[in-house]
Amino acid sequence: MSIVGQGIDRTDGAGKVCGRASFAGDVSVPNMAYGWIVLSTVASGRIAGMDVAGAMAMPGVLAVITHDNAQRLPQGGKAAVNPPAGRVLSLLQDDTVHYNNQPVAVVVATSLDQAKEGARKLSIRYAATDALTDFDRAKASAHKPEKVQRTEADTQRGDFAAGQRAASARVDVRYTTPVEHHNPMEPHATVASWDGDKLTLHDSTQFVSGDAQALAKTLGIAPENVTVLCPFVGGGFGCKGSSWSHVTLAAMAAKQVSRPVKIVLDRTQMFGPVGNRPHTEQSLWLGADPSGKLTAMHHGVISETSVIEDWVEPSALATRMLYACDNQTTTHRLAKMNVGTPTFMRAPGEASGTFALEAAMDELAYALKMDPLQLRLKNYAEQDMEKKKPFSSKSLRDCYLQGAERFGWSRRSPVPGSMRDGHWRLGMGVATATYPTNRSQAAAEAMVMPDGRALVRSGTQDLGTGAYTVMTQVAADALGLPVGSVRFELGDSRMPKAPVSGGSQSTASVSPAVKAVCEKVRGQIIDLALADSGSPLKGRQRDDVLAADGWLRLRSDASRGEPIAAVVGRHGQPVRGSAESQPGPEKEAFSMHSFGAVFAEVRVDDALGIVRVPRVVGAYGVGRLLNAKTAHSQLMGGIVWGLGMALFEETVRDVRNGRCVNGTLAEYHVPVNADVHEIDVIVVPEEDPHVNPLGVKGIGEIGITGVAGAVCNAVYHATGVRVRDLPITLDKVMARTA
Repeated sequence: MSIVGQGIDRTDGAGKVCGRASFAGDVSVPNMAYGWIVLSTVASGRIAGMDVAGAMAMPGVLAVITHDNAQRLPQGGKAAVNPPAGRVLSLLQDDTVHYNNQPVAVVVATSLDQAKEGARKLSIRYAATDALTDFDRAKASAHKPEKVQRTEADTQRGDFAAGQRAASARVDVRYTTPVEHHNPMEPHATVASWDGDKLTLHDSTQFVSGDAQALAKTLGIAPENVTVLCPFVGGGFGCKGSSWSHVTLAAMAAKQVSRPVKIVLDRTQMFGPVGNRPHTEQSLWLGADPSGKLTAMHHGVISETSVIEDWVEPSALATRMLYACDNQTTTHRLAKMNVGTPTFMRAPGEASGTFALEAAMDELAYALKMDPLQLRLKNYAEQDMEKKKPFSSKSLRDCYLQGAERFGWSRRSPVPGSMRDGHWRLGMGVATATYPTNRSQAAAEAMVMPDGRALVRSGTQDLGTGAYTVMTQVAADALGLPVGSVRFELGDSRMPKAPVSGGSQSTASVSPAVKAVCEKVRGQIIDLALADSGSPLKGRQRDDVLAADGWLRLRSDASRGEPIAAVVGRHGQPVRGSAESQPGPEKEAFSMHSFGAVFAEVRVDDALGIVRVPRVVGAYGVGRLLNAKTAHSQLMGGIVWGLGMALFEETVRDVRNGRCVNGTLAEYHVPVNADVHEIDVIVVPEEDPHVNPLGVKGIGEIGITGVAGAVCNAVYHATGVRVRDLPITLDKVMARTA
């Protein structure tokens, strides 16, 4: 039986449970100092003066690094690497302030408490200027970005005006999604150490290779002189896909004080200098004929970005391919504001975009007096109409049908507000989930040692999603060894390069490279046996040899064989290999996506407007699973975050100064155990021979998509109240029913 696909326990699980897993913030090196980043308190202006005497007089303070004494960097500190490897950073190169919570100084001391106390003694005077922190003002001068994820910002197909005229039912609506901030279990953390001109970083990152590249270019040093180590990440979800300012500042501080420096952001520092999901305003116009067939679609997106960098939330991309419609337009615009640059946050674009699109589809279904699920089936896209390509695989129809059956969609009353249980109003909603299938070049190396144990390496990273485990399974299968005989290592930029763990691409990219190198090494071992006079397999045909459970055996005669360890042992040295894997022409021939259907049941208190979600069913077509257990956890976790997006998450800024007024984990609301009830995950069997050699699609992000739309639609079905501005809080439900 193949090891791939089995729900084996995490290979790193025991180490994490027992506290043996070392995260970046846990690292301690000899003579280490601590850095504390001082953040601006104005959103726009310049530093008029900085008195460091009080800070320097504090016990233990080694240095106060400001724009006056910071190391001068080439290119003004710009990394010269396209995101996510590098961003426009705040590296104390000038006195300009672009946003509230921008790094303006670093205090370095012999202990963390001393560094924090020194920072409190730092006196800073600002010459503030007018800041643009109001989205409604900023959107008036929104501009068109050059590109949206390497595609055009705007698209048009067919005759939209003709499609509008042909529609008998129309929806013209506006939706908004709020600013959301990452709060992973492990905040950002970096330890920087110099040994001459060589830099070693222990960093919590989603891109080990890119982190090293970005630091080298930012600092102007040779790439081979930078080593990034990251064996474990306590959650990233996009915020650790870029090398933010604190990473380079740690390296600069270590250079200035001539000793290692650790910088760990606290929770309040997670709001501002390390990205967020941006606010969006999305306008949708949908029209359909009496049968429910879409005649025209428009999806226009305005999202916020910073004044120092254009960052696009690509919320209309899913609309371009999700439904069959001949006449469609999409647009993306950016509103520049004095805020920190936004960044990737689980399913960037798809999470916010599917909320708006799926809520609009629900509104259209009611305008047509049509079942919302039937409307989606009526407009099922058999191919990607925007790219004019077939899908590499698509099991969405089965997701709809299996999800509806499990959920009990047929028991839904079509009339909003008609289902009740005492003082609770009951509602059912459905939405479509989708996310692109991505893959990048990756490399791996492997060796089997004389005792039969194998070591496999790739410079990827494990965000807590199970990379250690699934790569071990792929390697064990390809080598023909038991899982316990294989060790997979990652998290070191000196290892073979792997892409960023973003875009749900790590497994789809790295596993083919692991498979390739392990098959290569297995072939070498078989060749050794066939040429070895001491082997019972000598002289046999290579195709007749099967490797499994640590043995080489003949397919034609299973009684003839020997352990792999015996073959390598007689060889006297490890058998090694390396391999690369990269996308081929299949990307040009097919449109590649994962799909799913999300069904949500809500209960809304008749008097108080409180929303509860007792049940969610998600059905997904996501290619081949490498591990059934970790995959289930990934999809379930995405649904939980979708509930947070629908009902809780919102960063509130004070428009007077751009400061986050709920910038702590205590006041930034996320779902807790009491908010999450029954989650039922269905994985629809799906084979995709085109995406990569294993048929694997990434699943890290699709789980959040569609959830907010399904909950929004269920709330409307329960109450007749359409909340178009996330999150759906009781005040919004009550205000519209009053």
